[in-house]
This record gives sequence, C-alpha cells and structure tokens, in this order.
Amino acid sequence: MQFNYNDGGRAEAGYKGHTGDCVCRSIAIVTGLPYQQVYEALASGNAMQRKSKRTAKRSKSAANGINTGRKWFKEYMKSLGFVWTPTMTIGSGCKVHLVDGELPMGRLVVSVSKHSTVVIDGVINDTYNPDRDGQRCVYGYYTLKSETL
Repeated sequence: MQFNYNDGGRAEAGYKGHTGDCVCRSIAIVTGLPYQQVYEALASGNAMQRKSKRTAKRSKSAANGINTGRKWFKEYMKSLGFVWTPTMTIGSGCKVHLVDGELPMGRLVVSVSKHSTVVIDGVINDTYNPDRDGQRCVYGYYTLKSETL
C-alpha cells in the first residue's frame, strides 16, 4: 500500500516526541477534528474507566494507549458517527490484510495488532508504515455512517 506521513495534528497541538497515541491520531485524521479535542475526549474516557481484574484504573491521558474494547470507547465512536465492521472472528484466521484491494475505499480507522491506523482510499496515513509488506492482519475497521450508505 502507498504510505503518507500524517500525525493527525499532534505536532500542531504542541506535542513532541513519540508516544502510544495511535487511536487519537487515527480519529483526528479521519474526522478532521482537532487533535487536542480528540485527545481530551479519549483521556477523559480513559480516566473514567473502571478498574477490572486485568486492568488498573487509568490516568487522565490518551498517550499510553486506549482500550478500544471498552464500552465507553465504542459509545464515543458511535457518537462520532462511526460503524464497526469486523473482518476476523475468534478461530477464523486472518482473511483481510493491510494491502491494496482487501479494504474498501473511503476513510477507515483500521485495527491491526496493537495498533490503529488510517487508510484513506487505499493510502495509509500514519507516522510510520505498519503494513509489514502486506502481511499485517486487519481485525476490523471503523467507517463513518455517511460513507457506508
């Protein structure tokens, strides 16, 4: 796949260096919302996340990863107008890869192992190319409702 460097407005918002904010960057790129606005919404959700057996209560930050399986995150994505399309189920094996022709056209927030990235009309928009030479498995992707009709 083609690759385009895009930090989603992170540098413009005054952030420096590298961190685990791929979910925040991806949402900012696809929606066009300011990075800081998305960051604050995700940080707030992260801070409100209750402690479970496997996860401690998180701090008010979106820089060290977001648990995209949490209910609050799914509700946030739905509020922005996103629809989730799974491409893999437990035991099914990998059917869709981060490669040309296997994803639909449009603006997608794509979930791959331990990372979220953006594919816009077949072009990866991220701070690095995560395609692993076409071998990276796609777990699913979010599209905006207006693009799914």
